[in-house]
Order: sequence, then structure tokens, then C-alpha cells
Amino acid sequence: MTALLDARGLTKRFPMRGGGWLHAVDDVSLAIAPGECVGLVGESGCGKSTLVRLLTRLTDHDDGRIIFDGHDIGAVPAARFARSPTRPLIQMVFQDPVDSLNPRFTAFDTIADPIRRLGTRESRASLRNRVRELAELVGLPQELLGRFPHQLSGGQQQRVGIARAIALSPKLLVLDEPTSSLDVSVQAVILHLRPTCGRASG
Repeated sequence: MTALLDARGLTKRFPMRGGGWLHAVDDVSLAIAPGECVGLVGESGCGKSTLVRLLTRLTDHDDGRIIFDGHDIGAVPAARFARSPTRPLIQMVFQDPVDSLNPRFTAFDTIADPIRRLGTRESRASLRNRVRELAELVGLPQELLGRFPHQLSGGQQQRVGIARAIALSPKLLVLDEPTSSLDVSVQAVILHLRPTCGRASG
């Protein structure tokens, strides 16, 4: 089976104060097939979050290749990838929902934002129904959709982030410890969500 995502020799270095380099990601290769779930395990600070930021094209790599769905997306600078037609196909759930949610957006607007900016004409036309459907999928009560991030608990904020990430039914969904702020019963619900995509989790 052809890999959906094929990363080869990924390397990312950061300059250190006083000289030298920190090798956050050093010659990492991995492949993910369509529909496959891959777990990435490692101690804190070993580079898991940096790797997923490279794979989702939020950060540029220093060396290596990233082939997604047959296209060399690693050749597109991270600053330009946000406008790439491939962007809707790769979505990420961030580890810290506080930093990843716009404090000026309600939960509804946060979930609706990728649909408004990157969705099809049909999805934009049915926006309200789609947002409500997504909220239900992640266990977010409808009455919370009008609230801002500071009015939500950490677990509720993370549900909003997950709903936003799956709004466009991406082919690849990357999760950076997405259930760390959720109780065990909700973790089970989130981890059993199966949008039409492969998932890589850190």
C-alpha cells in the first residue's frame, strides 16, 4: 500500500545560547498508510512536538523530505504552506489548548473558522449544522458554543480544538497529546473518533 505520509531523514536543529546546536529531530524517518494510526512515544523533551510540527508544515526542517499523498510538501516553506491546497488535508490538535485557541473567538467561531477559510461552498452553506455536529462528536454541549476560551474548562477547550481539527475531514490528523487535559471517560470517546484520515499521535 502506498504511504499517505512518507518522511525521510528529517532533521531540525536550533541554535543554542553560547554557541552550538540543539538537535531536536535527528534523521527521523517514518511512513503512515491511509487509515493507519501511529503512536509516537518518548520522554519529555525528546523532540516529539517538534517532529509533528515538521510533519504538519508549521515549522521548516533543515534536512530530509516529506511526501504527502504523492506530493513533496517539504519543498513548500512553512510560511507559504498555509495557503497551499494541501493545507485542509493535514490538521493538528495541539497539546496546549490555551495557546492554540484565539481568545477573541467563541467556541462556535473557532470550530467554524477552518470551514469558512478552507471549506467547500457546500460546507460553508451548512456551516451551523456542521459545527453542531462536530461539537456533538467530541462531547461538547451545544450551550457552550457561544462561550469564549476563558469561559471553558481545559477539557472543554481541548474538545473545541479537536472539533476544529476534524472539521474539514482531513486525510491526516496529527495529535500532540490531545487527551492530557481530559478525564478518562472523555479520553475514550475522543480516541475512538474515526474521521476519514490517518492519525499520528505524540
